[in-house]
Amino acid sequence: MEKELIVNSSPTEVEIALLENGKLVEIHRQKTSVNFSVGDIFLGTVKKTMPSLNAAFLDIGPRKDAFLHYTDLGPQIKSLIKFTNLVMNKNHNSPYLENFEQEPDNMKNGKIEAVFPKNTNVLVQVLKEPISTKGPRLSCEITIPGRFLVITPFSESVAVSKKIASSEERKRLKLLIESIKPKKFGVIVRTAAEGKKVADLHSEIKDLTDKWEKIYEELRSCREPQKLLSELDKTSSILRDVLSGNFTKIVVNSKEMHDSIRDYLKSIAPERVKILHWHKGNKPIFDQFEITRQIKSSFGKTATLSSGAYIVIEQTEAMHVVDVNSGPKMMKKDQDDASLQINMEAAEEVARQLRLRDIGGLIVIDFIDMKNPEHKTQLYNAMKSFMLSDRAQHTILPLSKFGLMQITRQRVKPAVHIETQEVCPTCNGTGKSAASILVIDAIERDLAFIMQNMSKPKLSLTVHPIIRAYLQRHLYAQQRKWYVKHSSWISIREDSAFQLLQYVFQDANGDKIVLD
Repeated sequence: MEKELIVNSSPTEVEIALLENGKLVEIHRQKTSVNFSVGDIFLGTVKKTMPSLNAAFLDIGPRKDAFLHYTDLGPQIKSLIKFTNLVMNKNHNSPYLENFEQEPDNMKNGKIEAVFPKNTNVLVQVLKEPISTKGPRLSCEITIPGRFLVITPFSESVAVSKKIASSEERKRLKLLIESIKPKKFGVIVRTAAEGKKVADLHSEIKDLTDKWEKIYEELRSCREPQKLLSELDKTSSILRDVLSGNFTKIVVNSKEMHDSIRDYLKSIAPERVKILHWHKGNKPIFDQFEITRQIKSSFGKTATLSSGAYIVIEQTEAMHVVDVNSGPKMMKKDQDDASLQINMEAAEEVARQLRLRDIGGLIVIDFIDMKNPEHKTQLYNAMKSFMLSDRAQHTILPLSKFGLMQITRQRVKPAVHIETQEVCPTCNGTGKSAASILVIDAIERDLAFIMQNMSKPKLSLTVHPIIRAYLQRHLYAQQRKWYVKHSSWISIREDSAFQLLQYVFQDANGDKIVLD
């Protein structure tokens, strides 16, 4: 399977699309103003405990308090609180833990108020981003992830990923890590570590302990709740988690981000730098790889399958519900076989939609009814295989006697919602429109104003593909007339995400020229 990562960077947002064999399976959007990211580590202060929930609310800096349940404290919470306060008071002078006297493990079924007096300071890590009206969810089991390893302070355990099938390799990795890890630091060995040399693993342990040192230094000078360590940006974290041998291409449209990703690749996988490309074309990068079209066809209430069948996705307060419909083309003969065929196609699309929209929580799928028990088993096994590439934790139950399949999927951030319906480009939602023939006159008026008020500007004009085709048609194209009139060549670009009458002028740096 070929994987491509397409990165569309703008001043306010980064959009990341993951393609598998040319098909869009994940879309991530990260605004530059986002306050939280899963994996960020904060100094938190307990503001109040809720005995009825066995949980606490902590101030971690931003406006909304964060939620910490007793089950997310971890067995080493007492040691973590002690370390936090010793470092803040400058009574512990090393980030390393070999001389740190740990506290006894915490009870599994204790009470939150026994652990956290009010105004207790403690290191916490974001477990889930804010969702709807809820603040971020926290954990006190601090983990610092790398590509091959994850380190966990105040622990001595070494765990090896179960996805490494070879028992000999698992034993080799465990013995190796036990010999090179720092004292009182646990390590989780990730699947990507399979076959790696000592030097690679030792280098990563050094990088991860350097991050722990950074937390220590920040904590020493910290006096109020704030962020101590940021998780990687979305692009780098995806690269860290999914980069593999079948990752064939990374394309980015920003020179700055291209250089940043290149440096990151050099540090984690120098042999993979050659798959990185900088998109320099006039066509928007998402249009070049047909991602915009796939987004428009994949989001929305209904998704149509190649057979003519379709699925309907509805969200309620408690769950997501998916209804599978055969459509008008279902064969009348061999109805059970036809139902199986449509259900299999729908299962593959549902698995893709769960990843694409990042749907979490409870999902109930109403497949077309099948009487044959073997067909039900086939469908269940197929759904499990379709979900294998999903990195989110999930559980799939067999079809119930009512033909319903239940799936639970890990939710760590709000589901992706992209509005695919567009405001009418001619009336702008009012029911009345300006004459479309006048759009060229409007463009020419703005162009003349820019030429009069800017000294020899190098301009580009971005428009809908239909308008671009009109402006460049024939030998005596409008673009050539502008060159004769203004003695300056105006580059014309197209963007299929634009409304028909929408246009934007940009300067030589690609910045939008605002004329209002």
